[in-house]
Amino acid sequence: MSPRAERGGNLFAAAGLDRDAPRPLADKLRPEKLADVVGQDHLLGPDGALTRMLETRSLGSLVFWGPPGTGKTTVARLLADATDLHFEQISAVFSGVADLKKVFDAARGRRETGKGTLLFVDEVHRFNRAQQDSFLPVMEDGTVVLVGATTENPSFELNAALLSRARVLVFKPLDAEAIERLLARAEAIENKKLPLDEDARAALIRMADGDGRAALTLAEEVWRAARKGETFDMQKLTEIVQRRAPIYDKSQDGHYNLISALHKSVRGSIISAACSTRARTRSTSRGAWCAWRSRTSGSPIRRRW
Repeated sequence: MSPRAERGGNLFAAAGLDRDAPRPLADKLRPEKLADVVGQDHLLGPDGALTRMLETRSLGSLVFWGPPGTGKTTVARLLADATDLHFEQISAVFSGVADLKKVFDAARGRRETGKGTLLFVDEVHRFNRAQQDSFLPVMEDGTVVLVGATTENPSFELNAALLSRARVLVFKPLDAEAIERLLARAEAIENKKLPLDEDARAALIRMADGDGRAALTLAEEVWRAARKGETFDMQKLTEIVQRRAPIYDKSQDGHYNLISALHKSVRGSIISAACSTRARTRSTSRGAWCAWRSRTSGSPIRRRW
């Protein structure tokens, strides 16, 4: 793109013309201040870890670990605003060493003028070991404050050297109350109620499975499908949105967490939990092969679920 085109695009954005362009509901509802972020009170509540950091108006490098749709990107952007840092965002999926060098050079230039840089790296676990090592010098000398986001266990996916220079903060899946607050905010923004009865609304919240973005996407689908004056019950909701594929990664933490939950619920004779996790494994791409140990002999018994 030519410099003139870039300037033109910036002028249009500055004039607010981009606000008329179609945007997903999740983007419309993106919080503009940290107090609006829901479901992460252990980080952003009155006694939360990030709240305490912000009281000093200083920020160290961080790794945000949690499932999708829990606010990792939004919190990183708002932290930059709260600490008066320039926000720079890259994705490990699309960026390589050359891109990182450009970002680091630009951050050094800003630092010379007294402006710090918060570098947000989405999917940071996708960088290989050598690429992760390239962050170490700029983290050590303060050129950038690194905030990495990952859905995978940092202990397995990130270098020990990088982890020693960053604090890991866990983002939790949103509970039903937090998702209800999101839906209420969406209704206020759209100026209309979701056409769902009480049971259907509760079912939609369960379908979101702790993912705020998924909850808002489902709400959009409901609004698109509803005819004037129509209200969906739980059966009709299921027909309209079909079903949301459960989050299940058969080769990463998700698989082992689910199998562990199944083992523990069976050992503890917690029938509802065992049935739930059992159904979750069956609904995924392959029946789970679980290793069980005989209580008497201790020998492994393999069963197909």
